[in-house]
Amino acid sequence: VNGIMALGGTILGTTNRGHFVAKTGAGDRTIVPAKIIADARTILEDLRVRALIVVGGDGSLVTAQQLQEAGINCIGVPKTIDNDLEATATTFGFDSAVNVVVDALDRLHTTATSHRRVIVVEVMGRHAGWIALQSGIAGGADIILIPEIPFDNDKIASVINSREAAGYLGTVVVAAEGARLKHGEQVKRDVEGGEFRLGGIGEIVAREIAIRTRKETRCCVLGHLQRGGAPTTLDRILATRFGVKAVQLANEGHFGSMVSYQNYQVRHVPIAEAVNRLKLVPPNGELVQTARDVDISFGD
Repeated sequence: VNGIMALGGTILGTTNRGHFVAKTGAGDRTIVPAKIIADARTILEDLRVRALIVVGGDGSLVTAQQLQEAGINCIGVPKTIDNDLEATATTFGFDSAVNVVVDALDRLHTTATSHRRVIVVEVMGRHAGWIALQSGIAGGADIILIPEIPFDNDKIASVINSREAAGYLGTVVVAAEGARLKHGEQVKRDVEGGEFRLGGIGEIVAREIAIRTRKETRCCVLGHLQRGGAPTTLDRILATRFGVKAVQLANEGHFGSMVSYQNYQVRHVPIAEAVNRLKLVPPNGELVQTARDVDISFGD
């Protein structure tokens, strides 16, 4: 593993393909078929693997929990850019993703102002708006749209028109992919295999802004740029601390546990506690109020 600290991605390989994946979100939980669990147990026994250290987000950890319940030793490590896992203050990958978005916002502010445009930046965040919220604050967004606070297109248009009347030349909107209209559903698109993914909200918001304000409006979907590249210093340190703790837990026999970051300390909690529900942005929380206090609108 020498020399991997600056590398993005994974040297182990990864997949989220296949029907055995325990898809989660918004309270959903898919049961891993018994045959898959039985096959996994056989393979691990043949390889003399004493425990699995499962690194991932809600889907991976729900799978780990079911393997643990079936008697397969598992330790969980929270890794997701969405930062939506309960029982941990943060996950590694999140800070790197936020930094990518902030860098993009710094650049897009320039073109928005120069050409007097509205630019809608769609970022990841299926059910939780942490990336949009934190990058929006750090990147000086004018409007932030997150799943936890349904928005109204007329309100967005009013904010943009008011900004123009006050002499501001451009407007930057950050929209989480799972953002939704008041009394509306999240925007979904079909993908191979009959499943769906969230996405497309940026184009819809941009179109509605253009119709209502008659301003030139562009949409920029950052997509998988947020998931690649070299990790930030914070993520490198956090991942190292998580890795050390995971090995300690395995050596001490604390199976069924997930590494957790709480009060600036790396601890451990039951995996079940982490996957019991998603960690969402509190609509009336301190971070949202901070954004409102610096005149960022949530379109509500």
